[in-house]
Order: sequence, then structure tokens, then C-alpha cells
Amino acid sequence: MFHVSCLRVSSSLRAARCLVPNRHAAPKAVTCSQRCMSTCLHRKGTGHRDANFGGLVYRTDGSVLSRSCSTSPAKLNCWNCQQLLHRTPSFFCDSCKAIQPPEEGTSYFKIMDCDYTFTLDTQKLQTRYLQLQRTLHPDNFTQKSVKEQEYSESQSALVSKAYKTLLKPLTRGLYMLELEGMHLKEGTDSVAESHFLMQLMEINEALDEAQTPEQVNKIGQDTKGKLADLTEQIDAALHQGELGTATELLTQMKYYANIEEKVKEKLSDFM
Repeated sequence: MFHVSCLRVSSSLRAARCLVPNRHAAPKAVTCSQRCMSTCLHRKGTGHRDANFGGLVYRTDGSVLSRSCSTSPAKLNCWNCQQLLHRTPSFFCDSCKAIQPPEEGTSYFKIMDCDYTFTLDTQKLQTRYLQLQRTLHPDNFTQKSVKEQEYSESQSALVSKAYKTLLKPLTRGLYMLELEGMHLKEGTDSVAESHFLMQLMEINEALDEAQTPEQVNKIGQDTKGKLADLTEQIDAALHQGELGTATELLTQMKYYANIEEKVKEKLSDFM
């Protein structure tokens, strides 16, 4: 038997770590999960605290207990023929084939038909992008109504933004943090330790002093290796709900990604 009590969800990191959000809803989407955020369950006779988020009840040990409230999206109708749209997102009406406007609150992962994971399949992402742009590109709607041309431009731009965001690990990770309600503060790097900053300074100095392409390539290879390690660590942190750790690691990734760009610029100088 379960007894229901209320849990006030704070914005602290500790609260963020124990709750697993609805990973297909963008931040502005109003879903049942938002109404259920303040619900917790206590299993009689145990010391476990169970949190309700995104329609699933999660225990602090990470196990899923049950699905609670419905998170079904609101049904939408075609603007042209008023027939029900059966898919989310619906780019076209199945009945009259008219292009539809973008659906507010749909996450980039859902738009691009990708699994919600930091180590997503970028080949599948690229294939999906090309497929969508072939059908949504404004050039295909030059003979259509003004409304359809506007929808085409909006959908095509949204798909491009979703693709660019999810393509690179850094922007993908930052977007995932945004979906979790967290952000990296611009201009502040409090999570960067002095030892880490010293390492970055040494790498940048070595890059500035590099006299041959071989020296620059060596720095580039080391940087790629570090980015690969960070990718694995960030993926593990996100899977475990360790959002604070993921934030710190993404801050490090931001620095190394900057070094990677500097390596490319330096190599171009030798050409």
C-alpha cells in the first residue's frame, strides 16, 4: 500500500539529481509531468523515497516503480481540412497533405526522431535532416499559398536549428541541460578549478609556440582524445541524473572545444 504525501521540489542540485524529467518535452511545454513534480510516494515499511516526474515514479535507487498520470499531448487538427493530426510532430496532414505549422514545445530530439541520449547516432541524425529538408524546403512551396510558404520557412528553419544543436556534443549537452532546467552561466566559470585552468594555459601556450604542422597536430590529437573522454563521462553523468557533474564536465568540454577550433585555425596558417 502506498501513501501519498507532498514533496516541495526545490531548484537545488540535490533535488535535480533525484528527479528524472520528461525528456521529450521542451522547457516551455506544459505537460502532466509539471503538475506532478510536487508528488512523492513513501513505500510503507521501507526507507525509500519515490519521486513522481514525467508520469513515471522513480525511486532514489534509480528503479522505475510505475506510470502515474497521463502525459499524452493535446490533439491537434489540420489548419486546412480540420482533420485530426495523428503524429507528433506532424509536418504534413495525412488527409489533405497540407504542410503544418511548427508545434510549440516539441523537443529537438523528437523533431529529429532521435533517442534522448548524449551519445546519439549522428549518422541517423544527418539522414533525418536530409529527409526533412527535401520535403520542407521553401523551394518546394513557391506555387503554394502564402500561409504554406510561411509554414515551410518556419519548419525548415526549425529543423536546421535542431540539427545544428544536436550534431555537436557540446551544443547537444547544453541543450539537454536546458531541457533539465539547468544552464551554464555566461561569463562565469566557477566550476573550473585552478589546476584545470593551468592545464589549459599550458596547452594554449604550446599551441601559440608551435612552429610546425606536426606540433599542432599533436595538440589536436590530444584535444580530440580529451573530448572523447569527456563525452563518455558526460553521457554517464546524464544517465545517472548527476546534473551538477554533467554541468562541470560540459564546462570543461567548452574549453577543449575552443582549443580544437584554435588548432584548426593554426593549421590553416600553414597552408
